[in-house]
Amino acid sequence: MSQLVTTATAQLRSALEQAMNRAMERGQLPQAPLPDFVLEVPADRSHGDWASNAAMVGARSFRMAPVKIAQAIQENLDLSGTYFQTCEIAGPGFLNFTYDPRFYGEVLQDIQRLGQEYGRSDYGQGKRVLVEFVSANPTGPMHIGNARGGVLGDALASVLDAAGYTVEREFYINDAGNQVNKFGVSLEARYLQLYKGEEAVPFPEDGYKGEDIIAHAKAFAELYGDKYVDAPEQERRQALVDYALPKNIQGLHDDLARYRVEYDNWFKESTLHENGAVNRVVELLKEKGATYEKEGALWFHGEAYGSEDFVLVRGNGVPTYVVPDIAYHYGKLVTRGFDLAIDVLGADHHGYVPRLKAALTALGVDADKLQVVLMQMVRLVRDGEIVKASKRSGKAITLVTLLDEVPVDAARFLFNSYEANTRIDFDLDLAVQQDSQNPVYYVQYAHARICSILKNLAADGIQPRACTAQELALLTAPEELELIRHLSSYTEEVQAAAKGMDPSKITRYVMNLSTLFHKFYNACRVKGSDEALQAARLCLCTATRTVLENGLALFKVTAPESM
Repeated sequence: MSQLVTTATAQLRSALEQAMNRAMERGQLPQAPLPDFVLEVPADRSHGDWASNAAMVGARSFRMAPVKIAQAIQENLDLSGTYFQTCEIAGPGFLNFTYDPRFYGEVLQDIQRLGQEYGRSDYGQGKRVLVEFVSANPTGPMHIGNARGGVLGDALASVLDAAGYTVEREFYINDAGNQVNKFGVSLEARYLQLYKGEEAVPFPEDGYKGEDIIAHAKAFAELYGDKYVDAPEQERRQALVDYALPKNIQGLHDDLARYRVEYDNWFKESTLHENGAVNRVVELLKEKGATYEKEGALWFHGEAYGSEDFVLVRGNGVPTYVVPDIAYHYGKLVTRGFDLAIDVLGADHHGYVPRLKAALTALGVDADKLQVVLMQMVRLVRDGEIVKASKRSGKAITLVTLLDEVPVDAARFLFNSYEANTRIDFDLDLAVQQDSQNPVYYVQYAHARICSILKNLAADGIQPRACTAQELALLTAPEELELIRHLSSYTEEVQAAAKGMDPSKITRYVMNLSTLFHKFYNACRVKGSDEALQAARLCLCTATRTVLENGLALFKVTAPESM
């Protein structure tokens, strides 16, 4: 586990605090509580590697001009034993710090030592997290929004795992309730139409009109013939659903596996009805005094818990759709004991989340243990125009038809290039381009270029080797140092992505890493420099390759050795 940057900034914070205390002891600063200062990376790296506003925010505590405070800090600052070499005062009192050269060497040695483990940490302290995502309605094929949600949830789970959480991925199968009833009615109509004709059996207005419903009805008829034509309505519908729903669920399995999404759990909503969890959660809410009756229905007193009031059980005794969801999330956090439940949902769920959190609060659960990532819609673009249908079939583009057209690497990378709250215009032309305009190609090319360098050197009998600190200290070109600084920040970047539940940070990170590598490659010759410098630059190349591979692995994008 490597956290050199964390170690370095902890050293710097301690050195600054000691400097201020020393200045107070010597009377250079008046006795006062230490100011709450920050350490940050300057936007312009020519100012240094880290900067602090300690003198600026200290003006109030010490009642002195910031520049005077900065001078007192600088005079009393001891950086020996830290990863820092110099401290300079800039402008009205900012303090800028530069790394000691040994820091850069240790970064590369760390990456070489840790390999695939570089970037992992214990930030999450093993807390158990359940990430639920996609959970597409099993009554039809997955749409383009599920393509985005699949990558977002899967990559988020990977980032959390790398940051030290114990993570499980879950798909919630809506195999009960209104949508399954509608599925049964739709299948029934298509089945009966095969024997009685479309005029004799009108299709329900709100039924599912997809080709898949017709295909299921025909396949069912081939298997059972007219056996169910005169059967009781409920028996006929149940038989059709029992036949078609497992096939749809298997289809979800298969399509997501093709998209490199694998789940630990497939959780069926129907189990919540069968094991009494739905009824139990209603009784629990009653016991907590969080319900009331109005016009024959049972209502949840949402206003008392930061939400609006809403119906739990209708007058006919049937629970509303939100009740199984409350039971499901109560089960995640209480029955199954997860420390955190994360849902990746479409932006149209924004009104639903406060209801869920309010119900959990009423049940005595810390609602902050449920975190929801709301995801904006996706539009497909081709030739600069919005696309709604597949070129081949003329029908809406589904996850499967997208993957028939776009490589999985490109789909996963491009969908993970945006924060969840950003609307995506997914450029189908860009996704298949094989040049540096295509972000995934650009990053994969950086990896392939490093592999090519290593291959060419190996042909001349030159292999990467462990370098001494003195040899690594030869890496002094600005392009080399900038590249190593970026490599050093990878672990903290993974932690930031986990904390912000934003895996797109890693996509941007590997994009920037690729740019910095290309800059280094163009400025610094690896082969033909003196042997020690060549070995050090080769070490930098292999470290970059390792971090590119580790970053791409988080969203299951391949790192090809040649392009």
